[in-house]
Amino acid sequence: MHMIQVVFLTVLVFFVIVTIHEWGHYYFAKRAGILVREFAIGFGPKLFSIKRGETRYTLRLVPAGGFVRMAGEDPELVEIQPGQTVAVRIAADSVTRFYLDRLDERTNVIRGEIETIDLEDRLKVTLNADGVSEVYNVHPQALLIAKGRETQIAPRDRQFGSKSVGARSLAIVAGPVMNFILAFVLFFAFFQMAGVPLDTPKHLFIGEIVAGKPADKSGLTTGDIIVAINGETIGTDQDKMIALISKSPNKPITFTVTRDDKKLDIKMTPEPDPETGEGKVGIRAASFFETRPAGFIESFSLAGQDMKNWTIMIFDGFKKLILGQFKMDDLGGPVRTAQVTGQIAQQGIEQLTKWTAVLSLYLGIFNLLPIPALDGSRLMFLGLEAVRRRPIDPNRESMVHFIGFALLMLLMVAVTYNDILRLVRVKE
Repeated sequence: MHMIQVVFLTVLVFFVIVTIHEWGHYYFAKRAGILVREFAIGFGPKLFSIKRGETRYTLRLVPAGGFVRMAGEDPELVEIQPGQTVAVRIAADSVTRFYLDRLDERTNVIRGEIETIDLEDRLKVTLNADGVSEVYNVHPQALLIAKGRETQIAPRDRQFGSKSVGARSLAIVAGPVMNFILAFVLFFAFFQMAGVPLDTPKHLFIGEIVAGKPADKSGLTTGDIIVAINGETIGTDQDKMIALISKSPNKPITFTVTRDDKKLDIKMTPEPDPETGEGKVGIRAASFFETRPAGFIESFSLAGQDMKNWTIMIFDGFKKLILGQFKMDDLGGPVRTAQVTGQIAQQGIEQLTKWTAVLSLYLGIFNLLPIPALDGSRLMFLGLEAVRRRPIDPNRESMVHFIGFALLMLLMVAVTYNDILRLVRVKE
């Protein structure tokens, strides 16, 4: 597959699973009447931004997730206080715009000092202009304009915190649920495209090659069918293949493979494993099964089974993290995930579809963990609110999420650094 296609498909995979997650939050927030200020893919500086209706849609530099910013979740960035001099524009007996700076440049406005203002409940403002006080209604979609930026006001009934616990929980849980739905649909699509493997494998083939390792340097490629090692027929016996490689550290061996219906003898020298001393060449073999077409109902059953099996494996991985049963090289961040996605993209659209399903399932499960800043933590706070029958102090909750987000970003930097070091070591 052409490199440009691989890069495009890798970016597309991340874009799809993050967008569907954030769309879940966005859709159910809008259904509940919450003002959604921003729908963002990525974090950090904006690369692209466009406003449609009440929401600004942005693409940001760091492709490590996304967010939907709802009114009332965080303190508003722009506020108007009594005693502040502003300019207002009136339309249909309501204030539609508040100008907070460059007042002398504004036209068709009324300038004055704010005496009282309520932009959440009563939607009223008392303005003293030239010694005369006047009370004006404020339009529920009025804009605050400062430093060239427009911020729409958020009446209390448009704020996240004003909605019922059920409505807020639905807006939060919808993100992971959309990832689960996407994962199921993609697993289903995989079986429809790839079919169902028959019970007996036909042969072994090279499924993955680690860059910079003996297999990579020798010229083996993914998709090569393994016939023999040192003249000994392998057939479908992975254990035999591993044993022959393991007992040959620093000793040349010959792989006999079939590529494009031609037999090739490829020589390489296994490297000793630093811990066990066993020979390693840097490949992952996979069994090739002949397939038959999958029925529509059968694909539903198989997709559900795959969802179950991968969920168990994902939680097993979390368990090993908690118990410390891992090495730093076992951890991977966005760089490693992108690298693996690119490798899988080269295996064809069927395998990429399945891998995207796995990533979507992982994202959904990970976001439901009770870690501050993730959806699971926000659902925990909502659960506490339901039990206590009164909300948690918003400032304390925001602080917990902020600290959690900072720690997650620190972890992201650490695993990304580890990914880059791994790539550098491989190239060396």
